[in-house]
Amino acid sequence: MSENRLAVSLPGLELKNPVMPASGTCWYGQEFAQRFDLNLLGGLVIKSTTLQPRAGNPKPRTTATTAGWLNANGLQNVGVKQAVAEKLPWLDTHFPELPIIASAAGFSEDEYIAVVKNFNESPSIKAIELNISCPNVENGGLAMGTDPKLVEDLTRKCVAVSHVPLYVKLTPNITDVTAIALAAEAGGAAGLTMINTLTGLSIDLKTRKPALANGTGGLSGAALKPIALAMIHKVHQVCQLPIIGVGGISSAEDVLEMMMAGASAVEVGAANFHDPLSCPKIIAQLPTVMNYYGVKTLKELQEVNFD
Repeated sequence: MSENRLAVSLPGLELKNPVMPASGTCWYGQEFAQRFDLNLLGGLVIKSTTLQPRAGNPKPRTTATTAGWLNANGLQNVGVKQAVAEKLPWLDTHFPELPIIASAAGFSEDEYIAVVKNFNESPSIKAIELNISCPNVENGGLAMGTDPKLVEDLTRKCVAVSHVPLYVKLTPNITDVTAIALAAEAGGAAGLTMINTLTGLSIDLKTRKPALANGTGGLSGAALKPIALAMIHKVHQVCQLPIIGVGGISSAEDVLEMMMAGASAVEVGAANFHDPLSCPKIIAQLPTVMNYYGVKTLKELQEVNFD
C-alpha cells in the first residue's frame, strides 16, 4: 500500500488521512490524548471558542434519543485568549506535526472578527472553521448561518484579518443550503464544513418537560448521515469549494460515502461519545474497506458521478 494512499490535501491542510474529530467532541485534545496517540489523526478540530469564556447552558445539556444525541452545551469554552495562551501551545508541544483547525464562534460580527484575529496569533493553527450557527444578537437572535448576506459579509471580514484559510461550517436548519454555500464562497472562504446539527427536541415523560434544560438542542448521530450526504452532494454540484463532511459518520464505509457525495475530508462527531477510539478505529479500517470496494485512492471517489 502506498504511504500516501489515504493522504488528503486541502487549503492550508496536508492530512495523512481524511479523518478528524468534529469540533466539540475532543475539546482541546488533552482528554483524547490520554486514550490514544493523536498523531494517528488526519487533523484535529478544537472546541468552538468565543471571545470570552463561557460556562455554557444549565444542565442537563445532553441526552440520548432513538435517533442520536441531543446537546445544548451553550458553547462552553475557555475563551480565545486562554485557548491561544495555554491549550494550543500544549498541542504544539506534544503533537507538533498534527494539523490543528480552530473553531471560531461568536454572537456578532465584531466578536467573530476578534476571535479570528486572536487565533491568528497562534502559530499552531493551520486553518479556522467559522461556526456560523450562533444567534446574531445584533439581528434579533437570527442564526448567522441562515442569511446569505450575513454569511457573505461575515466571511469576507474574517478572511480579511486571517493569515490562515477559513472554512465556513454550514447549518442544515435552512431551506436552501446552496445559497449559504455560495455566499461563503463569494465572501472568500477557502472551504466548507457541512453539516452542523439539526434542531431537535426530546421530552421526558416522567417530568413532562424537555429532557434538556435548554429545551431544544442539536441532534447529532446516525440520523444525520443521509441528510448530510444529500446536502453535501447538492452543494458540490454548484460550489467550487472543497468540503469537509460531517454528520453521522461511525465507520470507514461512511467515510467513503461522504467522499463520493463530494467531501474531501471528514469529521467524526457523535460516534466519539459512544467510543472515544472511534477515529483511530475508522482510520485503521479504511485501507481494508477500500480494498474490498476496489478503491485505490480516496481521490478517485471524488470523481464518481452518480446523477
